Amino acid sequence: MDKQERQEQIKSLDANSKAGQLARELNAERARLKKELEEANEQVDLFAPSTPTGGLDSYIKWIATILAVIGVVLISAGLTTAGQVAYFCSACSWVYVGHCWNDKAIMIGSAITGTAVMMNLVEKLI
Repeated sequence: MDKQERQEQIKSLDANSKAGQLARELNAERARLKKELEEANEQVDLFAPSTPTGGLDSYIKWIATILAVIGVVLISAGLTTAGQVAYFCSACSWVYVGHCWNDKAIMIGSAITGTAVMMNLVEKLI
């Protein structure tokens, strides 16, 4: 039964009958719940991740994130060279991910930090 048929059926009921009143109340409640469901779906879409998933770049993204955290922890622990190597590998991985996603902000940010870390690492090794 479609919406128009349902509305015609409700109109045909006696306006003062209990069945007519219940039908109108149920129809109003149905419309309210439908609107509430649409709003909830909008909120889910708002908080859903927008980055691509399932491809090679998705796995490299997580590996790069882990390498960056390991690099920072190693540098903080005093193992500067190992930390710089881990962080540089992370930056290179993020440049690749930025390229795959065509995201210039990720590529530029990672290239700059990776270059800075590599300059310090080369200076230390030479």
